[in-house]
Amino acid sequence: MSSSPQTSAAGTAYPPVSVIMPILNEEHHLREAVGSVLAQDYPGGLEVVVAVGPCRDRTHEVADALAAEDPRVVVVDNPGGRTPDGLNAAIAASTHQVVVRMDGHGALSEGYIRRAVEVLEETGAANVGGVMLAEGTGYLQQAVAVAMRSPLGIGAARFHVGGDAGPVDTVYLGVFRREWLERVGGYDPAFARAQDWELNHRIREAGGTVWFTPELTVTYRPRASLRDLARQFYTTGQWRRQVVRAHPGTLNLRYLAPPVATAAVAAGAVGGLVWRPLWALPLGYAAAVTAGGAWAARAERPAVVARMPAVLAVMHLTWGAGFLRGTRARS
Repeated sequence: MSSSPQTSAAGTAYPPVSVIMPILNEEHHLREAVGSVLAQDYPGGLEVVVAVGPCRDRTHEVADALAAEDPRVVVVDNPGGRTPDGLNAAIAASTHQVVVRMDGHGALSEGYIRRAVEVLEETGAANVGGVMLAEGTGYLQQAVAVAMRSPLGIGAARFHVGGDAGPVDTVYLGVFRREWLERVGGYDPAFARAQDWELNHRIREAGGTVWFTPELTVTYRPRASLRDLARQFYTTGQWRRQVVRAHPGTLNLRYLAPPVATAAVAAGAVGGLVWRPLWALPLGYAAAVTAGGAWAARAERPAVVARMPAVLAVMHLTWGAGFLRGTRARS
């Protein structure tokens, strides 16, 4: 595991990188995720630090097996199981000046690390990231993937739907200069979720640039059941509310759309029992997600299209409910 930068024939320096991965209950995806890192054609040195929480499955055994198979893999414990704690533990255990954020639910595209390091040097950015390429296997998971790649699902952020390269508020995962992680104090443990967005906000507030490029993609495996999807989006909404509480200036119309829709649907459903015209609110919303889902999934199989209304409704309404409910955390 080299600690010296390697130089290409064209004179490009490739410093060694540390890939950090907070892991919890990822028995079925961890080997694919780590494998996509170890298979990178990267000229410089590389280490993978996996921070494993208290899992209910065989994740720790899989992680230990990967470390036994390849000395570039290091396993550290994350006793509390929280993502920001795992990220900070992995950063502390890592050794290199470029830090690649990864998780156990995805796979890096070919050449991801090489190109990310090149873009870091070309732009002088503090953090570089690309597209969260959601892909599913079963019909429901495919529908979730379509929704995640559409502005109708979770908004038009470039890391979801693509777009031109340039500065952005946040990126998916990210490839950081360690100096910037140290400058802003790493991930804030107060944020069990939304810690990536919050960290990137502090980097930008400190004068750093967060850079998006569509050249970089990370395959993401969405939740495969409506129950798991609802739990994911409810807690995401809760923690987005916490971000707004900690950084009021970040509130915008995109974040207000789901809670407004949730409140309108709930008010119409209950109020319609007293005054029937209010039923237009939930019925109108149902028509909108049905038509919008059919349009977003127009290139997919009918079975995927049929699942789109439920997927979109779960994503919007649970995110909105979580945002309205908030968390008990205080930053």
